[in-house]
Amino acid sequence: MTDVAGEAEILVERRGQALWLTLNRPAALNALNRPMALAIHRALFEGAGDPDVARIIIEGAGERAFCAGGDVALLARRGREDKPLYEGFFHDEYRMNQAIARLVTPYVAILDGVTMGGGVGLSIHGPYRVATERTLFAMPETGIGLIPDVGGTHALSRLPGQIGTWLAMTGARLKAADCLYAGIATHFVPSERLPVLRDLLAENPEPVGEILDTLHGDAGPNSLEALRDGIDFHFGHDSVEAIVASLETGDDWAQEQAAIIRRMSPTSCKLTLAGLRLGAGASIEDALVTEYRMVCEIRNGHDFFEGVRAQLIDKDRKPLWSPARLEDVSEDDVARHLQEPESGDLTFE
Repeated sequence: MTDVAGEAEILVERRGQALWLTLNRPAALNALNRPMALAIHRALFEGAGDPDVARIIIEGAGERAFCAGGDVALLARRGREDKPLYEGFFHDEYRMNQAIARLVTPYVAILDGVTMGGGVGLSIHGPYRVATERTLFAMPETGIGLIPDVGGTHALSRLPGQIGTWLAMTGARLKAADCLYAGIATHFVPSERLPVLRDLLAENPEPVGEILDTLHGDAGPNSLEALRDGIDFHFGHDSVEAIVASLETGDDWAQEQAAIIRRMSPTSCKLTLAGLRLGAGASIEDALVTEYRMVCEIRNGHDFFEGVRAQLIDKDRKPLWSPARLEDVSEDDVARHLQEPESGDLTFE
């Protein structure tokens, strides 16, 4: 897969006993497109079947991002007219996410820099997730009229308490120490020690967990622990209106969260909460099928195209959502997004 400059967008190479995958779009913060998803999926399949591959490593080129997300700007520009392009991207990305979740070969994601959206799907389903001081995690999809997909409804619903609900509804951003507290990251390695980590992962025959434990350092104090009681109390409700009402009676932090949710797509917020509650008891496959149903129906609506326009294309930061109020998104509206799409459900054969 190559970009316009002629450079491969995914670098796949053997380093000792490791298969090394590098997202190679640093100018685009290593944003994921469909050819990249297909190339990663193929590399995972081939690596898993190679007895000489002891572990698979994935990281991003440059120092700014692991992966800032999927290439949603392209989907917003062309997706309404080009249904196969829109559905095909999510279809192939989600199948790749499932492959990561079911991979038997040890899989290490190095989250050095921005890790959002599609970058979360490339990492959070694997067993080893290494943060650095440059890590910035978020699932900001409700702000662009989408949902925290790529298996996000499965992974976020399994974080401690209601941290996942809070992250999904507000798009809150976390640094390394908070990622460790939430279980999003499994280890912390300062960026200056990444060359050592790479060498050990390539050449050291010790188990991956032992290598990471040896280099694991102190990420500093986290801010989440002090917020946990409030997060769990307010975000434990099973309707967005109840969550917002609870927040609006709380302290300054809680009221700020309510104001943030009020700025997000009302439809996305309701779909997100429904997806999280369904995802909590679902397999990764079932969660991805539900997410695929949702994103296919989202294409028939307004908010995704408007959200990407406002946040990423025109950048006026003033999306006009439709419906504009939470109260105007009905249960039938949510249920419509849970039906099998005309083109059929996502499959994993």
